[in-house]
Amino acid sequence: MMDFLVSVQGEIHQSARTYFSAMASGGGWTIIFATLPLGAGLGMVHALTPGHSKVLLASYLVSSELSVLRGLGVSAVLATTHVLSAIIIALFATELLSRGLADAGRAPLAEWISRGALVLIGLWLAAQALTGKHSHPRHQGTAFGFLAGLIPCPLTLFVMVMASARGILLAGLGFAAAMLVGIVTTLGAVAALAVMGRASVRILFARYGASMDVLSRGLALFGGLLLTAAGIYELVT
Repeated sequence: MMDFLVSVQGEIHQSARTYFSAMASGGGWTIIFATLPLGAGLGMVHALTPGHSKVLLASYLVSSELSVLRGLGVSAVLATTHVLSAIIIALFATELLSRGLADAGRAPLAEWISRGALVLIGLWLAAQALTGKHSHPRHQGTAFGFLAGLIPCPLTLFVMVMASARGILLAGLGFAAAMLVGIVTTLGAVAALAVMGRASVRILFARYGASMDVLSRGLALFGGLLLTAAGIYELVT
């Protein structure tokens, strides 16, 4: 499955390169408008590959009491930060990127800040569950989405650098915006499934007389520990 996703992503990526080259050679904006659906498709497929905080997002939402709508909001903040951080780095701060061959396109400082903060959030959620408090500050979901998305999108970086090198920066921004739509769609689906899955587990256990308070604390503890483990894993790999 992963090989298939990488293959499809590569084909879309090559098509985008062709369109950008045509635009830089004097093609009209019609060419770029034609690539926008391609960008959205690329974003949807790209978000299915590793490195888009899907496990982190699902873990957080399982441990929370957020509704589907608010879960979608968290996923939108995550996706938007993921793409915008890449655009900002491509425009103003390319020196933050790793120059090593194996890690080209990565932003180590952003990764450490993002994953380190998420580990702390996971530990806090687990502690809340163990003590029975299990409360979420009003804006914690927004903070989580921002921190989880702080690592820049490597494909957005590639698109922006390619467009800038060809002197068609606006075309790159348009394509990045289309990619954002696709990424939001995929991560939104993950968020909705996580929230609905949490609700389904509660309904199932309620049929057998399980305590909703104990179950809620158990889900919060599980989600917090999973978030902590996922954050640590991404820090050390």
